[in-house]
Amino acid sequence: MNDRPIGVFDSGVGGLTVVKQLMKEMPNEDIIYFGDTARVPYGTKSEATIKKFSIENVLFLLNFNVKLIIIACNTSSAIGLPFLSRYFSIPIIGVIKPGAKAAIRSTRNGRIGVIGTHATVASRAYECEVKSVNPGIKVFSKSCPLFVPLVEEGWSGDGIVDTVARKYLSGLKGKGIDTIILGCTHYPLMRKAIGRALGDSVRLVDSAEETAKEAKNLLEECGAKYQGKRTGRAKFYVSDSPDKFLSVARKFLGKEIERAEQVKDV
Repeated sequence: MNDRPIGVFDSGVGGLTVVKQLMKEMPNEDIIYFGDTARVPYGTKSEATIKKFSIENVLFLLNFNVKLIIIACNTSSAIGLPFLSRYFSIPIIGVIKPGAKAAIRSTRNGRIGVIGTHATVASRAYECEVKSVNPGIKVFSKSCPLFVPLVEEGWSGDGIVDTVARKYLSGLKGKGIDTIILGCTHYPLMRKAIGRALGDSVRLVDSAEETAKEAKNLLEECGAKYQGKRTGRAKFYVSDSPDKFLSVARKFLGKEIERAEQVKDV
């Protein structure tokens, strides 16, 4: 079982930030990544549709005999994970719980901000997770839908991003938060702009980084972590043409992807 791959799915390319952290934490593990690029974004879809897509994504990854599935999508983690965990026996983890736990450890004044898609924010998943551990913590949320297209257009370092970030985050800044959860896998690429908008006193929690650590701990606990000396390989699959995926993947992964295979029927 130890040499079986880890399965990762997302609605598009943002989940590659999770893959990048997995490669850092567990460089010997093989990874199968599926980006549902034909049906992105999930953040504007209904709960029923998100659940349907999530089930189909899990079923696709099971074809590769994966040992763990990571939902590298905040929207699907918020809405689909509780449902999926009831119907599949394979370990499945999302990005919500690891991010919430890290924010709880980080905060000093008990005031946490969350930014994400409309669906993630509306689900109150981060707030519920935080309050299940510490009901006294105040959680303030804000949806930032323009962040995703800005990142995918490669404008994360452009001046327009600072303007949008200040517009979105000014309200959170006024709440006195000292920690903010980057509740979308695209948002780590906007880390500098978000930091400038909120100021140096606010700590940024990267859910992708925390999820990779959680995955490593889980595999170690259940004895499924690969113990050999190979260099792990990653294979990438998408539900739409690979061209756009390949063109933006480097921004998320930090290196080139030579090939992604299109899956016509998920």
